[in-house]
Amino acid sequence: MTDFDYDLFVIGAGSGGVRAARIAAGYGAKVAIAEEHRVGGTCVIRGCVPKKLMVYASQFSEAFEDAEGFGWSVGETSFDWSRLIAAKDREIDRLNAIYIRNLTNSGVELFQSRAVVEGPHEVRLSAEDRVVTARLILVATGGTPWLDTELKGIEHVITSNEVFYLKDMPKRVVIAGGGYIAVEFAGIFAGLGADTTLVYRGSEILRGFDGEVRTFVRTEMEKRGVKFVFNDVFTAIDKGPDGLTATLRGGTTLEADQILFATGRRPAVEGLGLEAVGVEMDAVGAVKVNHESRTNVPSIYAIGDVTNRVNLTPVAIREGHGFADTVFGGKPVHVDHTLIPTAVFSQPEIGTVGLTQEEAVAAFDEVDVYRSSFRPMLATLSGRDERMFMKILVDAETDKVLGVHVAGHGAGEMAQLLGIAVKMGATKADFDRTVAVHPTAAEELVTMRTPSERLRRDAAA
Repeated sequence: MTDFDYDLFVIGAGSGGVRAARIAAGYGAKVAIAEEHRVGGTCVIRGCVPKKLMVYASQFSEAFEDAEGFGWSVGETSFDWSRLIAAKDREIDRLNAIYIRNLTNSGVELFQSRAVVEGPHEVRLSAEDRVVTARLILVATGGTPWLDTELKGIEHVITSNEVFYLKDMPKRVVIAGGGYIAVEFAGIFAGLGADTTLVYRGSEILRGFDGEVRTFVRTEMEKRGVKFVFNDVFTAIDKGPDGLTATLRGGTTLEADQILFATGRRPAVEGLGLEAVGVEMDAVGAVKVNHESRTNVPSIYAIGDVTNRVNLTPVAIREGHGFADTVFGGKPVHVDHTLIPTAVFSQPEIGTVGLTQEEAVAAFDEVDVYRSSFRPMLATLSGRDERMFMKILVDAETDKVLGVHVAGHGAGEMAQLLGIAVKMGATKADFDRTVAVHPTAAEELVTMRTPSERLRRDAAA
């Protein structure tokens, strides 16, 4: 007989928290989960899923143009923002219902309430103003958009939370940031016909990605009409009768109907009560955990973006599953955070796994670079000025593939499959003896035979 109301109480019903709760319940644990917003978390409700639906919507403008090169006569087209948002909302409602149903069918008790940790085993449910107890507490509250609250006029901007619910399609959009979210929404709005400008404090978009890929994608985005302002930041945002005016440090002013700030995210820990019970945080406010996702308080665990390890939804799911297997299933799992494939649904799309060229040359003495840039088959008849880019990085001493980077149509799908090969330790010889699938863009990955570049570290250096 347990002395607690629950064996496990999960705070946050996003992808990671839901997976942990369901798997733990499957092992026979008595589990409850609390969510103050909608069930499904950032990715499903206001992130990856609705964003990709909007990416699809924005790509039709090019598809209509390309169709003419293949013999189609496309008549007058128009876009209805309200219809897209309504269709998106219906799909999110459907997914939200599925998540709730899956929790219920798994025997997990769901509380639609904010939950605050009041002790190593106590959680207060704000909506009911009562405290429940649990042998273990799992924090899975994810992240939240970061805003510079000191910036004059910051109250006039929107974040990735609000952009999915705009009533009207903005004709002029200014986006702050250079990461996933900023770059993806720049492609979305440009594809839907908005005058789109991206402002970034750095010298190139997508910091942390392979340098050549970053430059390639930005160049292709410029062809699609996206304007970039680099090495600059906002100093003020003013609202007038005709919209918003952004003033930059360099003196530039930009007019907009909406200004989207996508300048990073921070762990969502505010008001959770973690510090009061002694849970340690790192310098950016993330919950510090060990390889088992356990905090310094033995009864409290944390997974997903709130720990700021690898902030990707599939990683949170893997961490949640691993936690439940380890703690309730008697099957210790240490989640491997290396060689994780990922995609950026920019336009063009990016798919990548493994080391960037910059990382490879810093870690290995001899690196062979195989690269290819070519016009995709779709563009041959459409006449569009568009290219694809692929790169394979190889340790010349062992022939092991260190990283693969693709930019262009289907790159995300390729990255998922490439991730298997690279995770298994594939060599360049393994790629070479794989028969190509023709005609595809992906066949380039197994037909590049001669290094484009042989990078060697100076032994005397």
